[in-house]
Amino acid sequence: MQYVRLGATGLEVSRISLGCMSYGIPDRGNHEWTLDEDTSRPFIAHALENGINFFDTANVYSDGTSEEIVGRALRDFTKRENIVLATKVHGRMRPGPNGGGLSRKHIMWQIDESLRRLGTDYVDLYQIHRWDPLTPIEETLEALHDIVKAGKARYIGASSMHAWQFAQALYTADLNGWTRFVSMQNHYNLLYREEEREMLPLCDDQGIGVIPWSPLARGRLTRDWDSSSARSETDNFGKTLYKEGDKTIVDEVAAIAEARGIPRAQIALAWVAQHPTVAAPIVGATKISHLDDAIAALDVELTDDEVARLEAPYEPRSVAGF
Repeated sequence: MQYVRLGATGLEVSRISLGCMSYGIPDRGNHEWTLDEDTSRPFIAHALENGINFFDTANVYSDGTSEEIVGRALRDFTKRENIVLATKVHGRMRPGPNGGGLSRKHIMWQIDESLRRLGTDYVDLYQIHRWDPLTPIEETLEALHDIVKAGKARYIGASSMHAWQFAQALYTADLNGWTRFVSMQNHYNLLYREEEREMLPLCDDQGIGVIPWSPLARGRLTRDWDSSSARSETDNFGKTLYKEGDKTIVDEVAAIAEARGIPRAQIALAWVAQHPTVAAPIVGATKISHLDDAIAALDVELTDDEVARLEAPYEPRSVAGF
């Protein structure tokens, strides 16, 4: 396994992060395709055995059961100091006022709830899952700063938003002497490259580690365009992200993979990982081969011609994933 510093920090993370949205009780929350605890544990064990030390989940995944499953498995399989554990806050965790968002009240409630579910005293990376337009960014940042100073989180990160919003958060933290975001978990893959316009250059300039979600476009880059999976058939959010014209890119991935004699996932993930600002793509796995392909992709070096072929069909599109 290869390791890299997360942005400008001293934190060392594996160049693959295991995304844990796939692990949770299926009838809890909005992801009926998730794997239950007994089925999930071998994936976490396999990741650890292959040197993956970076695990990403969220409070909202499967109504908190993802955090519970991941926390129990990690406690059983390794020592706390061996891993980098990340979770997120923003999503609605109960109906009614103050049940979601990035108010001080919600953040302070949910960090304690996440720590309880994960069975740990602290998380290494605490991330805002989305931007909250109804809460002043000053309120959110000061709450996150207090969580870091209380020892409940080591670092803080952000997820999908406009570049101007992220820039505002960074300079507001600097102006007030508050803890700064060190990472950006954004939507980036061969089918969605709008982040190349502003967000990735901003992260490069500011020393922010990029940890993209859906680097394989929810599996669209790994199979024939007309094929489907249990997840794709029930993933309503995923259905909003890509368009019919993307088939040309998927076909190019398939052609290069066939010529090399390796799985398509390795080609698509190698393209994401080669971006100099990307620290660790977040990969979901519901088959052991998904993990093995992700690890193998780190050793795939695409030629300039292959990169050009993969990138040429891309067409600009509306912002998606916020």
